[in-house]
Amino acid sequence: MSLRMPACDRTLGNDVRPPRVRALRSAMLGASGTGLVRALRAGTQVWLWGSRGRSLTLPHAARGLHAGDWRPSAGRGPLERRPSLPAAAIVNSAPRPLQPYLRLMRLDKPIGECGRMWRSGGCGRSGSEVRKPGLGRQVPNTVKTPEQGYLRGTWLLYLPCTWSIGLAAEPGCFPDWYMLSLFGTGAVLMRGAGCTINDMWDQDYDKKVTRTASRPIAAGDISTFQSFVFLGGQLTLALGVLLCLNYYSIALGAASLLLVITYPLMKRITYWPQLALGLTFNWGALLGWSAVKGSCDPSVCLPLYFSGIMWTLIYDTIYAHQDKRDDALIGLKSTALLFREDTKQWLSGFTVAMLGALSLVGVNIGQTVPYYTALAAVGAHLAHQIYTLDIHRPEDCWDKFTSNRTIGLIIFLGIVLGNLWKEKETDKTKKNIDNRVEN
Repeated sequence: MSLRMPACDRTLGNDVRPPRVRALRSAMLGASGTGLVRALRAGTQVWLWGSRGRSLTLPHAARGLHAGDWRPSAGRGPLERRPSLPAAAIVNSAPRPLQPYLRLMRLDKPIGECGRMWRSGGCGRSGSEVRKPGLGRQVPNTVKTPEQGYLRGTWLLYLPCTWSIGLAAEPGCFPDWYMLSLFGTGAVLMRGAGCTINDMWDQDYDKKVTRTASRPIAAGDISTFQSFVFLGGQLTLALGVLLCLNYYSIALGAASLLLVITYPLMKRITYWPQLALGLTFNWGALLGWSAVKGSCDPSVCLPLYFSGIMWTLIYDTIYAHQDKRDDALIGLKSTALLFREDTKQWLSGFTVAMLGALSLVGVNIGQTVPYYTALAAVGAHLAHQIYTLDIHRPEDCWDKFTSNRTIGLIIFLGIVLGNLWKEKETDKTKKNIDNRVEN
C-alpha cells in the first residue's frame, strides 16, 4: 500500500504534513538495518490508531520502536481500555506531586483494570517476558501475581453496602444518604489501601513486567517508605469512617480485617480464591444494615450476604478466565481452572442461588413489586451474560465482568423503588381498615 504524503512548506521551512504522517516518517527514519520491518509495523500502528481519532504522539511511537522485544501475537483483541473519563479527569487535574498517590490507589480505575496493553492477542501483550526459574519456557508479561487481582473494583466493594442500607430504610423512605456517602468514602479508602499493599508486596516483580513497570512504586515515583506512610494515612482515614458508626458496627467492621489479610494468599493454596473474595467483598452487606439498625437481622442479612457471595463467584470466575493459562503456568489456582469447560453450568447454579437468596430477602422484609421486577431483570441479564460468554476470549470475559456493575445498580434501584412502594400499600391498607370500621 502506498501512502501519498504532502510536501513540506518550502516558504516557511516547516513540515505541514499531518501528525500521523510525520510520526510514520520519523519512525521509519529512526530504524536501521534489520529494524526496518519493525519500524514499518510500528509506523502503521501510528497511522491506523491516529485515523481512529486516538491521540498518539511521536514519543510513544519511538518508544514502541526501540522496545526491541516487541512482537505481535495471534488473534484479535480489544483496544487498550482507558480509565473512565470522570475518574481519569480527577487524577489528571490533581496537583502533579499528588498524582502518583492517586494512581497508587487506582482512583483512575473504579471498576478494575485489564492487565493487557496491545490491540492484538487476546487482551494483548506488551512484548516483554519474564522467565520463571525452573520453567523451560518464557512466561509472557500478562502473568499476574496472587495479589494483583486483589480488590479489583471500588464499585463491586461498595454496591453490597448500598443494598443493605437501602433495605434498612423505613418504609416509604429513601436510603440514608449520610450512610451511603460514608460507606462510599470507606470503599474508596479500603480499596486504595488494598492496592497500596499489593504494590508494596509486588514492587520487585512489577519492575520486570512492562505493563506494571509504570506503577508508582515500581517506577520509583514513590518510595517504599512513602507508600508505607501513605498506607497508614489511608487506614487511619478508614478507621475514622468506621468510628462514625455504632459500637456493634465498629466491632463487626474490625472482624473483617482477618479476611482482608488472608485473601491474597488463597490463590496459592485453594482453587476457591473467588469464595474468599466473596466473603471479603460482601462484608458490607452485614455492616450496612447494622450501621442503620444497630445490629444485624439474620433473616435479612445472612441471605443478602450469601447472595453477594454467589454474585462474586459469578463475576470473578469470569474474570479469572482471562488469566487461566498464565495462572496454570506459574502454579496459581482459581475457579476458572477448576471448572474449565463446565464453567457455564457452575455459573448457572450460582445465579439460581443468588436470585433465590435475594427473593428470600424480599419475602422476609416484605418487599414489593419493583423489587421483584428488578430481580427478574437481573436474572435476564445474568442469563444472557452466561449464555453469550466465551471463556476462551479474554476480551469477552472482560466485557462480561465489567457489566456486573449494572447488575449491582439494578438491585439497588429495585430495593429503593420497592421500599417507596411500601408507602402506597400502607396507605391503601389504612383506607381499607377505615372503611371496614365505618361499615
